[in-house]
Amino acid sequence: MKTNAMRILEGLKVPFETFEYDDDGEHVLEKGAAGRLAEKLGQDPGSVFKTIVMRTDSKEICVFCQSAVSEINLKKARNAAGCKEINTVKPEELLGLTGYIRGGCSPIGMKRKFRTFIDESIILYEQVFISGGQRGVQIKLASEDLIKVTEAEVIDLELEK
Repeated sequence: MKTNAMRILEGLKVPFETFEYDDDGEHVLEKGAAGRLAEKLGQDPGSVFKTIVMRTDSKEICVFCQSAVSEINLKKARNAAGCKEINTVKPEELLGLTGYIRGGCSPIGMKRKFRTFIDESIILYEQVFISGGQRGVQIKLASEDLIKVTEAEVIDLELEK
């Protein structure tokens, strides 16, 4: 089954591969699902990027892509979005806003075009994995292609440990 993300990549003639995995619903219960997903795929967790949809204090929706090995720094996210407050969109709002559900939210092919920010660690990888647009599917594509297709700004989003 093709997702909107896949159709868009095909339409733009962007090369990609899809990988399917057993979805056990772990992403709903706790943090770290992207890291466990990297294990299932046999990939470097740093190359797996999770999609985080957030709302600013002015109600703007912004999309952030962060490597599975780190957490997003909210202060850096606020600075990037140019706002004083920013919060993650509730899971029950995702489908209406993006067309995707939690655990299957791709930064490509959302219902509307939102400002998108990708953590600068993406430059460490020639190819990265993102959600394919449904639970149990990942897309592997060139880092440069992900940046171009999403028209993302590449910035430091990592939470220092």
